[in-house]
Amino acid sequence: MSEIAVECLPVEGGWIARITVTDKRSSRDFEVGVSEAELARFEPGAAGPTDLVRRSFEFLLTREPKESILPSFGLSTILRYFPEFEREIARR
Repeated sequence: MSEIAVECLPVEGGWIARITVTDKRSSRDFEVGVSEAELARFEPGAAGPTDLVRRSFEFLLTREPKESILPSFGLSTILRYFPEFEREIARR
């Protein structure tokens, strides 16, 4: 089981999330951009993206190892690789 630490910093039009995923073997850092529009789309009514980003990494880690995840990306990029992301994230 991986530990997912998320810190979100506000920027114009959204947030930059800094994520560290740690498991028994190693840890890896990521940076994810989340726009206000993405937050409204994927988690309507949320005040910030921290929970959404954490759930997004839980989703990714069930599909690939942390070493295969892009080190930096925009949240909607997940849809290009996993079209089911939007449906699945709504259930989490």
